[in-house]
Amino acid sequence: MSGMSASTWNRVRGERLAPAARLVVCAALPWYVCVWLGTSTAPVAAALPAVLVLREDLFSAPRMALQRLLGVIAGVLLSAVVLHWLPTGSASFLVVLVCGCAGMYLLRHEGSPNQQVLITALMIYATPTPGYPLARLEESAIGIAVVMFLGPLLWPPDPYREAAGGLEAYRSGLRARLELIAATAAGGRAGPAPADPFALWHRPHELSVTLERRTGRTVPLPPRRPAAGAADTLRPRLRLAARTAPALLVLSREVETRSAGPEREGAAPAGPDEAVRAMAPLIETTARALDTALRGEDCAAGLRRARELTEAHRAAHPGRRDTVLRAGVDLTHEALADHLGPSAG
Repeated sequence: MSGMSASTWNRVRGERLAPAARLVVCAALPWYVCVWLGTSTAPVAAALPAVLVLREDLFSAPRMALQRLLGVIAGVLLSAVVLHWLPTGSASFLVVLVCGCAGMYLLRHEGSPNQQVLITALMIYATPTPGYPLARLEESAIGIAVVMFLGPLLWPPDPYREAAGGLEAYRSGLRARLELIAATAAGGRAGPAPADPFALWHRPHELSVTLERRTGRTVPLPPRRPAAGAADTLRPRLRLAARTAPALLVLSREVETRSAGPEREGAAPAGPDEAVRAMAPLIETTARALDTALRGEDCAAGLRRARELTEAHRAAHPGRRDTVLRAGVDLTHEALADHLGPSAG
């Protein structure tokens, strides 16, 4: 592995090689099983479930496979019934098309239509060969069974490691964003606005939901257990990140608004007022305390210092608008205190 670090190799193996190998195995195995059973000489339908079902989120594969199987059954029955009563032609094609579209939406899941109904119905309709509908149903069922029961067993992802990596990326992004907010408060030049200003603040919620879904009973294989100590720190840190994100969003909007100063027609922006400029050290200290907590370390000292700065700011700037300006850091301090437990009180 000259020229490639161990971490890079592990990332490439986890993100590219393992999914590719899983796809090859889950597509090839049902093909050869169907050839051995004699369903057909080229059982493409047995290999398709691996291609269409095995996506980035492996933990959704069983659910998607079942939806696909229901679509195949509905499509086979639809075309078989139509071809039994109507000859091949424009009229029967229109019936298959309309009924297939209706079946897509009748078997939809979470708002997404089951396109497999129409796909299977049209393929059966286009191949009016005796025995083909049953063969396609058998091949699809075998391919789907392999995807459901073997796919999650082959190089299963580690949801805890993925969540921890996502949290670390969020922590780095948050640190940079809070540095920018502090610089804006101090009257420094703000950097370019992010392409999606709300993506960062929504990321902790996404990580928490994904971890809970992936560690639930959604696959036939129990998920990997977290490394020693990770179970005690990862979820609390995710909860802390998710709880503080809305508060920091409020803080960023208040600082940006107050830093621009009152708008006057034909006048240049007045810049941040004294209360906003005094927020800069408070934001920096709060950011350091939160960064420490998100790393899983003790942030008690940093929180105490941040609260001292908050009291000094409150004494110097007791106005109503200044109370709103401090709301984001106040909520963040409360979340950090709850994260630390009774000892932080």
